[in-house]
Amino acid sequence: MSKKILVVDDEKLIVKGIKFSLQQEGWEVDCAYDGGEALEMAKQTEYDMVLLDLMLPVYEGTAVCRMIREFSNMPIIMLTAKNSDMDKILGLEYGADDYVTKPFNLLEVKARIKAIMRRSAKQEKKEEENTSRIIAGDLVLDRESRTVAISGKDINLTAKEFDLLELLLLNPGKVYSREKLLNIVWGYEYPGDVRTVDVHVRRLREKIEKTPSDPKYVQTKWGVGYYFKGQQ
Repeated sequence: MSKKILVVDDEKLIVKGIKFSLQQEGWEVDCAYDGGEALEMAKQTEYDMVLLDLMLPVYEGTAVCRMIREFSNMPIIMLTAKNSDMDKILGLEYGADDYVTKPFNLLEVKARIKAIMRRSAKQEKKEEENTSRIIAGDLVLDRESRTVAISGKDINLTAKEFDLLELLLLNPGKVYSREKLLNIVWGYEYPGDVRTVDVHVRRLREKIEKTPSDPKYVQTKWGVGYYFKGQQ
């Protein structure tokens, strides 16, 4: 089945170029030119990927990202003309899976899309092979429904947060460097920004830990990386 992608940018020439490039990969492409239109389209269709510009009319990209996260975990890549680290981090904070800074190379954009899609495909195959629940103390991760609950209360995780937790939970005590997590969870075969991992770990802790600053489950091995620790 062809992948369906939503491209959101108020610069129509940029949208036209991205759309043409993505269609060459055999993907279906819908386009939106402001945040309001993008939000309505995302509510009506479960896209395989959303390319979302940061600076948009009606609603800014970060606002659209945050609102989409209220009802969907569809993958989102932020497109930003700003070179500020804070803008990149804010995009991740609001639920984006990745970001690309303008001016960008369309080959890089497609590479990042494919990396996320490969990860999703592997995840789907893994779920077909193993649909068992994983339990660690009061935390229950269901690989079939891709849900997480703590003490019976459902926890709403994004796709990448779930993938990250699943990997760590399946390998308790094993320390993963940020670079390794970037490679496994995001599927990058080239250098990526390790701050992406840090932001996702922090967001994950805020959702599953009683005291995020003193985590019970996802812990840090200083100077090395992250690992899962908890009652098995």
